Amino acid sequence: MTSSIQPGDHQGYMRLALSLAQKSPPKPTNYRVGAVVVDIPSNTILATGYTLELEGNTHAEQCCFMKLAQQHGVSEEKLSDVLPSNLALYTTVEPCSQRLSGNLPCVERVLRLAGCIKTVYVGILEPETFVQENTGRKSLKDAGIEVVHIEGMEKEILEVATAGHVKE
Repeated sequence: MTSSIQPGDHQGYMRLALSLAQKSPPKPTNYRVGAVVVDIPSNTILATGYTLELEGNTHAEQCCFMKLAQQHGVSEEKLSDVLPSNLALYTTVEPCSQRLSGNLPCVERVLRLAGCIKTVYVGILEPETFVQENTGRKSLKDAGIEVVHIEGMEKEILEVATAGHVKE
């Protein structure tokens, strides 16, 4: 679907991702995150996702990639064979580098698409609540994927992300 958000409007795409995060059920054991995959040349939204949107303990980025795999009739591992080569991923919280649930971390999912995803735009860096040291940013940069922090929405994103958490 062609986006009504203007090309290069990173705040606009981050607002869309934040609106998706708000659909995620508040729980004390995870962040409410929203994600959007955009084909940059055509300014087309290819997939959206949010935490726990799909069955299982699913993260927002994971939901995007699962939907894309289903749309293209391939496994998530084969997505790089069918996706365009100039994509951006917008995610309200930096992709996780470790999953306590045993699921594949989102950074590894993004790395499988290194030939397709050129830039990951993040609203906030991952707080150290669940994972003490997120090494994902370095892994992405080492693979040639730019990580860009979209500033100005941190407070709002953190409020949505941590809804349901026990406040001290």
